[in-house]
Amino acid sequence: MDARQYAPATQRNREAILAVLSENLMPQSNILEIASGTGEHAIFFASNSKSWHWIPSDINPTARESIVAWKNTNNTDNLALPLDINVTQDNWSELVADRAIDAIVNINMIHISPWSACLGLMKGAGQILSGGNILYLYGPFKRNGEHTAVSNARFDESLRDRSSTWGVRDLEAVIETAATANFQLQQIVEMPANNLSVIFVKS
Repeated sequence: MDARQYAPATQRNREAILAVLSENLMPQSNILEIASGTGEHAIFFASNSKSWHWIPSDINPTARESIVAWKNTNNTDNLALPLDINVTQDNWSELVADRAIDAIVNINMIHISPWSACLGLMKGAGQILSGGNILYLYGPFKRNGEHTAVSNARFDESLRDRSSTWGVRDLEAVIETAATANFQLQQIVEMPANNLSVIFVKS
């Protein structure tokens, strides 16, 4: 039975995300992806940049099974087996203490999780990454407390209907949280479908 999962949004945004990552991540990098979901991004990025060593992770066992299935189907040597990482747990960074991580990528997570996930992501990333390393976030964000598009406002409402702890985050609050872990905002890139790529560098 094929365990591969599919997320339609991945097909729409993966090339645009890859273009931004290619401009900001060095060749020969070990890249930890937090909340890899179906694994479609991971297999696409690893397949299109063979010099990267892509390390996926997800809290959901079904997602991890999907990542393994994608890896097996494509036989991609530079895609690692997925890790079971929950960024809301203390000291989750210790799960990769034996690996040299050069960048962390997080796509479409912080709005579909409690705020504690963003706090935990920043704290752990600050412990893992060294000066000059990149933390990359992708997703919808509010700016100065306002939605950037009507579609994002509707999406935010649908998220909050599903869980009172979810919702499109205020970019300024995310930047402030990143600063507490010694990350400085490097670049904001407008992406398709009213999303943003937000790139931080560890100081």
